[in-house]
Amino acid sequence: MARLSIVSLRKLFVFFLCLSAVLFLLITLQVVVELGQFERTVHILPPRDLHESGWRHRLHGGGLLASERTSPGGPEGQYPYIVWWSPLTGEIGRLGECGTNKCFFTINRTLYSHPSTQAFLFYGTDFNIESLPLPRRAHHQWALFHEESPKNNYKLFHEPVITLFNHTATFSQHSHLPLTSQYLENLEVLTSQTYLVPLDQKNELRKTLAPVVYVQSDCDPPSDRDAYVSELMKHIKVDSYGQCLHNKDLPSHLRDSIAMEEQAFYQILAQYKFILAFENAVCDDYITEKLWRPLKLGVVPVYYGAPNVRQWLPSNSSAVVVVPDEPPEKLALYLKRLDEDDGEYATYLEWKLKREVSNLELVKELKERPWGVQDPTQENYIDVFECMVCSRVWENIDRQKKGLVPKTWQAEGNHLKCPLPRVFDFASDPRNWTSLRGIWTASYEQSKKEARALRHLAERNKNFTVAQYWKEVFTD
Repeated sequence: MARLSIVSLRKLFVFFLCLSAVLFLLITLQVVVELGQFERTVHILPPRDLHESGWRHRLHGGGLLASERTSPGGPEGQYPYIVWWSPLTGEIGRLGECGTNKCFFTINRTLYSHPSTQAFLFYGTDFNIESLPLPRRAHHQWALFHEESPKNNYKLFHEPVITLFNHTATFSQHSHLPLTSQYLENLEVLTSQTYLVPLDQKNELRKTLAPVVYVQSDCDPPSDRDAYVSELMKHIKVDSYGQCLHNKDLPSHLRDSIAMEEQAFYQILAQYKFILAFENAVCDDYITEKLWRPLKLGVVPVYYGAPNVRQWLPSNSSAVVVVPDEPPEKLALYLKRLDEDDGEYATYLEWKLKREVSNLELVKELKERPWGVQDPTQENYIDVFECMVCSRVWENIDRQKKGLVPKTWQAEGNHLKCPLPRVFDFASDPRNWTSLRGIWTASYEQSKKEARALRHLAERNKNFTVAQYWKEVFTD
């Protein structure tokens, strides 16, 4: 009987195994059928929030009309496909309206070879060599969106790679869609006195606070800022609330990084006379909230980052700009002098007290840029980037209908460019050395080889493997 039970159990097990296999095959077949129907059906998904920047990607025109729910690639009223090769928006399919033009935006890479596919959009941080839309057909346009630090993808910052793209939206003022002012909402928040602490009150607070505050938790980036600040702290008191060079605690409810935009955090920073506004990389036009935050709060920024930052300041006397070739001790002496001289210190806040921005170029930039920041009445810059590409695609479609030669757009080397990261000489003490400090210069030099290799393989215009890529890099 025991042997019979074992045989029965085995038969039962085999039955359920076969049943599971059949169900798996049926489900797989259904998925394949649905994917095959994708090109005949437009799927509209609600937009999702885009990682830490809090972007809101809004649908143009509120979605599709019933008459538009057929494939955008139909013979009549055909719409060009634009594929997000980096799935930044997460949208399977959307018919976007760009003025009088419409384009079908999608993250579906299987549409690579579709005859209606005209352009591919890349997000710089996610750009990698493991999968590129190659071979690149004559009508395929490549567009790059990259607003972040060069440390996220150094190879993009060299001419051999950046010039692979037809269209660009980067922090550089030279790109086709400049995003230099992406961290500044408008002139009103810049001139606002909401958080401004009177100078006599700041002087009173100096009994318990240092004159300078530093808040960073991304330690030892390419700018080598922590090495500079560490040396500066030997010559002037600095309250450091972040994980880098930490010496003072924030209230427990403000210690999370998401609290950096809370009113209570702003109120703490606004009590100080100076904020060390040091970027994580040193590139022209790479200007982040590190500069705009103290200006909005009525604190004098001590700025190190974009060498051309004076082009973007609200006035000539609104920030102390660090000269990297001068020792931190010299900067400390100057800050101490300002701390002790109310009249001289006040000159840095005169523009704020008068609510006057004398930099007409900054005023023009904020008024004329085609996108807004945290403003529901304006398009966000991802929408505008998409529509820039869509409009250019349609421009060439119209030109071809008229028998004209298609127009060619081409990125240039200055659309995304940063110099070799420097390591401060005064920080050569082995006790100040970290593994990260030593990586950036080598990473930059390596990225130049990677850029040349990628360019060479892309010009061959056929798919390549990761092994082929690295072989090309190391035979450079």
